[in-house]
Order: sequence, then structure tokens, then C-alpha cells
Amino acid sequence: MSDTKSRTALVHGGTKRSQWNEVSEAIFLTQGFVYDSAEAAEQRFVKAGENEFIYARYGNPTMRMFEDRLSHYLGYEDGFACTSGMAAVSGALMALCKAGDRVVASRALFGSCLFVLEEILGKFGVEIVLVDGRDTAAWDAALSKDTRAVFLESISNPTLEVIDLKYVCDAAHKVGALVIVDDAMATPVFSYAQACGADLCVISTTKHVDGQGRMLGGMICGSKELIRGPIETYMKHTGGAMNPFTAWSHLKALETLELRVRAQADAVLKVCDALSGHDKIAFVHYPTHKDHPQQALALSQAPFGGTVLAFEVKGGKEACFRFLNALETILISNNFADAKSIATHPATTTHQRLPQDQKDLLGITPGLVRLSIGLEDPADLIADLLAALEQA
Repeated sequence: MSDTKSRTALVHGGTKRSQWNEVSEAIFLTQGFVYDSAEAAEQRFVKAGENEFIYARYGNPTMRMFEDRLSHYLGYEDGFACTSGMAAVSGALMALCKAGDRVVASRALFGSCLFVLEEILGKFGVEIVLVDGRDTAAWDAALSKDTRAVFLESISNPTLEVIDLKYVCDAAHKVGALVIVDDAMATPVFSYAQACGADLCVISTTKHVDGQGRMLGGMICGSKELIRGPIETYMKHTGGAMNPFTAWSHLKALETLELRVRAQADAVLKVCDALSGHDKIAFVHYPTHKDHPQQALALSQAPFGGTVLAFEVKGGKEACFRFLNALETILISNNFADAKSIATHPATTTHQRLPQDQKDLLGITPGLVRLSIGLEDPADLIADLLAALEQA
């Protein structure tokens, strides 16, 4: 599918048909596979061929279709499908790092990512250095020493900071460090990880790929050498592989991925314009909107900044809670990138365990709202937001 357009590849890429030549991708609900002989089993364990499988924890035809389709869409040679986005994050880092290694990361990270870095890798003797991801001089200083890996969110969750990814990749590669990018907020549709030189792109497929509140999933995308080497070795022995039903559901969801995400991104800008300058809002942040302080950088990397915006309701937690409780169409939840619009209060939910000084440093204020835009009519969302703000 290398010569086709992206939307076509999302429908047909990586398809493997059985002897029945089915139209819709088959789902193989099997744990193991049968061999014609003991010699064939022995050979399979020595070296499995391209379409040969051993055990579902190692791989499965349905999972392989999904891995091929999404990884190639993102511009990578291969991918490994995982049980969740965090399984992908932790798997990529654990597979590549050992005691004595050094990891440099942006400090603006999802709380669970910080936990994996500081509490898990740190406990096992990996040195973790956190920097202001927006500051290229800070990256240069941190990368002046030997470094095994760089980890960052291309767009941070929940404050939507933007990193000059090409600069960071170039700086990391000069010292031989691998770059691992969490692309959850950027979305697969507007991902620029591979174009900027990231060695591994980690996707939470729970988000835009499923995009309808059904399945947990994740994907690690990269070169065949990394994916079928240390990544697969770690994941198959620790049990983080995606199950076939999720892979099948994700395959069907990929067929509409671009249609959904592009519609959501268009709606985000309309919502930003409606909220910008409102007397009860301190600021509105969306990477490619005119009010974002890094708009120029964001637009140089992608035409849209995903499907999520952030804004601060004036008056602190009490006013913010009054606003949230007055919403009627928009749901209060802690997920994002769903077909339904979702409002989240990060300070008391997704990032509530962060110490207050870290919240202050990252800009996670008592009035901050992370708003994920769904597939509703933008006019209905704007009306709901404006009416709720009257209650703030």
C-alpha cells in the first residue's frame, strides 16, 4: 500500500485474508497454533516466518494486520500492539533501558508517565533528568552527557505545551540517544514523530483509534530492528500483547479514523474562537490556535494540534466545578479523544497525585479544564459551554 493515499491505506493496509477470501478482516480468537510435525514446531521456535505464529502472547494474525496497518500509516516499518497506552510507554522504556542508563525527559508529562520514569525506572537504577521541553537550551544542557533515551509528549497532557521535535531528535541523535515520543495528544492523523526523526512513536489506541469509548489499547511503532528485537522480546515475556478482539475492533475503527479526527479538529478551532476573550476565562490553549504562545512552532509541525483544548475558568476550583456541573451535552470524565465530548478537571483527577509544586510548575491550576471535542455539532457544544460559563 506504499503508493496509496493515507485514507485508502487505513481501509486496506496490512490485510491478510484466509482461504475464504473474506471482505471484512477475520478475527482469530486462538491462543496457540498447530504444527504439521514436531520438526515444524522446532523450526517455528527457531525462527518464525513472516506469517507464522507461535502463541497469542507473541503474535496473532489479527494483531499483525493491525500492527502493519497503523505502523505503516505512521511512517514506521513495524509495530507491536499492546494492552494499553501505558503498557506501550512502560514497555518501550523498560525494553530499552537498564541500570546505569540515563533518560532525559520533558517534565510536562501525563502523571502515569512520570510514575514510570521516576518510580519504576528510577527504582531500578536508571537516572532520570527532567527538563522544560519548550527550552532548546535545556535539552542541549541535559544531552551534554551520555544518554540512552529521550522521552517526551509531542503535545503535553493536559496543558498542551509544544516541543520542537526536530530539534530534540537531532540533539539526541548526536549523542547516540534513542527518541521515544508519546503521540497521544497529537493524534495518529496529525502525527509528525516519524517526519522529525523519532525512533519510536508510542500511541494510546484507546484514544483516537478506538475513539468511541470501548477498548483499551496501545502501539509501539519503530524500525523492524527495534520492534522485533528488544521490544517484542520484552513484551512477549511480560504479557503486554493486545488481545485479538481489540485488534479486530481497532482495525474496523481505522477505516473511519481520518474522517472522525479531521471533523473533531475542525470543531476544536470553532470552540476556541467562541471561548477566546470570554470574561470568565483566563486563557484558551490549543496548539494551532492564534491564542497559543507556540502557534508558529505548532503550525510548522502539523496543520492541527489534535482534538483537545485547555482553558482556565476564573475563580478557582469552586467556579470551575460550578461550570462543569452545569454542562449538559458535554460529559465529565477522565478520558479524551472520544466521539463524545468530555471535560476533565486535571488538578483533582488525572494529575491529582502530583505534588502541588509540580502542578504549579506545569500550570495545572484549580481552574484548568481539559476539553476533548467529540463528533457532536460544534454549535451545540458552544451553546453548552457558554450557558455553563454563566453558572461559573
